[in-house]
Amino acid sequence: MRRLLILLLCLAVAPVIAREHMAMPKEPPLGASAAFDAQGRLWLADTADGHVRLRHSDDLGRTFSAPVSVNATPEPIYADGENRPKLAFGPKGEIYVSWSQPRATPWTGFVRFARSLDGGNRFSDPITVHHDRAEITHRFDALAVDGKGRVLLAWIDKRDQAAAEAAGKPYLGAAVYYAWSNDRGESFVPERKLAEQSCECCRIALAPTPAGDIASFFRAVYGDNIRDHAFAVLRTDGGASRAERATFSNWHIAGCPHHGPGLAIAPDGTRHAVWYEANGRPTIWYGQLQPGQRAARAQAIAGGGASHADIAVHGKSVWLAWNQVDAKGEALMLRRSNDGGLHFGAPRTLAIATVAVGSPQLLLRDGHAFVAWNTAAGFRLLPADTP
Repeated sequence: MRRLLILLLCLAVAPVIAREHMAMPKEPPLGASAAFDAQGRLWLADTADGHVRLRHSDDLGRTFSAPVSVNATPEPIYADGENRPKLAFGPKGEIYVSWSQPRATPWTGFVRFARSLDGGNRFSDPITVHHDRAEITHRFDALAVDGKGRVLLAWIDKRDQAAAEAAGKPYLGAAVYYAWSNDRGESFVPERKLAEQSCECCRIALAPTPAGDIASFFRAVYGDNIRDHAFAVLRTDGGASRAERATFSNWHIAGCPHHGPGLAIAPDGTRHAVWYEANGRPTIWYGQLQPGQRAARAQAIAGGGASHADIAVHGKSVWLAWNQVDAKGEALMLRRSNDGGLHFGAPRTLAIATVAVGSPQLLLRDGHAFVAWNTAAGFRLLPADTP
């Protein structure tokens, strides 16, 4: 029944959650994040019984260590594909983990953070990153470490919507806020606004730039509920960040699609991106972002039934992975370009599941690509190098 429902939604002209406050079906906690550290060890952050758990593998995911609880005291944790715990590493072996914590009021949350300075054996007591403590949306956290070792977090925030409603003024969507730490995650500077009018429930993509900064790519709201995407570099030098429109599909929908984008920036500065829209028909798009203009090399990658794509780049190789649902189950799909995104090979099925699945993640290790895929039957790491 669940797969049939997803299929009908994905194949519809506008497969969206019409309003953020609609009741969502109960799903297993499949939101997980995987990452390779500087030594090539695989780490996995997922959730169980009110804890974010951290495990590592030295055999590419075939076996894992015993889990370590990131938060010693259990608490509610968002753990779906768009709003899953995040994982990043510092230049001195620090392990950073973030997650969104539901509050008592529906659809609200706090962004939480903890760190380990001893290789994942012990974690600090979790802190709430933002200074604003209103019981509103602070959710869909995105975590990254820049070239100077600063820890950056961005999230979707509804404080401006709450202020507008209190003043009797309209406000579409939410906003994106961010903060950073200069002391290896011990504390965070007061948050600052990155952009007004973001989509309410689409994940934010972060990626390092060749200059060592962190760039963001997220679904924004333009005009009367046009749900396109914006690009911005997260400034940490006191200057103002500038979010510029980067996709121009003009998809008009009064609700959040729950489909965030992906971003990977090559050493030459090419901004490789993947995103979802359903203006006419559901489509996953690839393009090279030119903020303020239409994306270069834009091409449709997958159609009806495709969702939650991710992207990775190394040299001239570009990999795209996504979930593809049909009446038989859910497939993990891959396409690869060997010429920097000019052309992509035919779609290839990496795996098929007949159980619930999470959103795929593309990972790089020594120039080789892997896809991390969490399913109700267990976590899988699949090689993606075959053209």
